[in-house]
Amino acid sequence: MIVSHDQKRYFIRLESGKELHTHRGVMQHDDLIGIPWGSEIQSHLGINHYLIEPSLRDVLLHIKRRSQIIFPKDIGYILLRLSVGPGQTILEAGTGSGALTTAFAWIVGPDGKVISYDRRPDLQELAHQNLQRLGLEGRVEFRIRDISEGFDEKDVEALFLDLPSPHLYLPQVRDTLSNSGRFGVILPTTNQVSALLEALTRHDFDLIDVCEIFMRFYKPVAQRLRPTDRMVAHTGYLIFARPVFPMADHLDNSQDVNEKSST
Repeated sequence: MIVSHDQKRYFIRLESGKELHTHRGVMQHDDLIGIPWGSEIQSHLGINHYLIEPSLRDVLLHIKRRSQIIFPKDIGYILLRLSVGPGQTILEAGTGSGALTTAFAWIVGPDGKVISYDRRPDLQELAHQNLQRLGLEGRVEFRIRDISEGFDEKDVEALFLDLPSPHLYLPQVRDTLSNSGRFGVILPTTNQVSALLEALTRHDFDLIDVCEIFMRFYKPVAQRLRPTDRMVAHTGYLIFARPVFPMADHLDNSQDVNEKSST
């Protein structure tokens, strides 16, 4: 990533013989290959820039998109609530442009797997291209399917839905989640959240949380530190829940086990 002193960012893959053309001048890839991250560089116009290794946040904010993406401020909390880590298998539905898919693939590492469902092959193709830019495509399996038909996987530890009507698919979610598996959803409006909350109760989910995350930056100038003129406010409601088993189900299961043992 090349960053100007006024924070303009250019994302490129360095290749010998190529050039980066900007209104601040031209930079030769060959002049950048092999120099340390953090180095100050100049365009042919003498304008200074930095060569910076991009963070996951940088990548997600500049991902190619055809649909609204989940923002980094939400993705960070989603990763925590779903307890995503290296070597895990994570399931999602609603691939979209692949921002969350990319974050999942980044975190699960080379030994993990992300399985992503969507009905639109064009969006999954874009998500695949975004993953290829980072060399993460081998960590993701795509499924082109309406999840009303169910998921292929069973006993999944974490599942996330980015769909307009997630309340319609809770039977399929329960069928694929492991006992007490981690479940998350993002929705843009309160009426969608209300429909989901009612359905979660009907389908024996509990430990339900609903939240939204706001982020405000400050001008990083010591002599006049103050909030910036804009903040990242509402981008979606996050809902998290866990599947549970009512006591009646526990008793029925225990009785079945005892009867089988006695015979």
